[in-house]
Amino acid sequence: MLSCDSNQKKNNFEIKQGDLLFQNTGTGEIDNAIKDVTATSFSKNYSHVGIAMQKDKKWFVLEAIPKEGICQTPLIKFLNRNKNKFSKSQTTVARLDSYYQPYISKAIAYGIERINTPYDAVFLWDDASYYCSELVYKMFSSQDLPKDSIPFRTQPMTFNDSTGNPMPSWVTYYETHNHPIPEGIEGTNPNLMASSPRIKFVHDYENE
Repeated sequence: MLSCDSNQKKNNFEIKQGDLLFQNTGTGEIDNAIKDVTATSFSKNYSHVGIAMQKDKKWFVLEAIPKEGICQTPLIKFLNRNKNKFSKSQTTVARLDSYYQPYISKAIAYGIERINTPYDAVFLWDDASYYCSELVYKMFSSQDLPKDSIPFRTQPMTFNDSTGNPMPSWVTYYETHNHPIPEGIEGTNPNLMASSPRIKFVHDYENE
């Protein structure tokens, strides 16, 4: 198996501290439900996001995932998590504008301090638990940045279909979690983040 480093040299792409890794996590019912209610004109297929960090010369992805909560996942494990039929990782890398580079170390420190915090399976906007894009958003919003300079935005979340009714998959999901659907509360999602004008996509692992 090739190492991450040899893969990077082979493809002339080098991941950098603070890069955002957007992932299509597959075609499961909730993966599809997330994409169905969060698609934008720019981005339609992302259901997960994490942020790259280097530790002891090895690359990891800081992320919030079900069962494990906030964790640091080896990059190669992250990339191998979900592949297309050609065995290519369904992961795309975006880089923040240079303005945000001085904020990356504090952003990563924020995430590291919260490792082992539970995953937020019902997508609430509190700090007791985190879902993937909430973690990435708060890694930057927690810093001394003017509100209009936070690289991502939030919006009222919806779990409804085009007719304005809750999607059956979300109804079942929240019934299973014994929680009302949080329609209209503040939140964010990977597709909304991917639409930010303050990032630039720099690599697509599916095209390697």
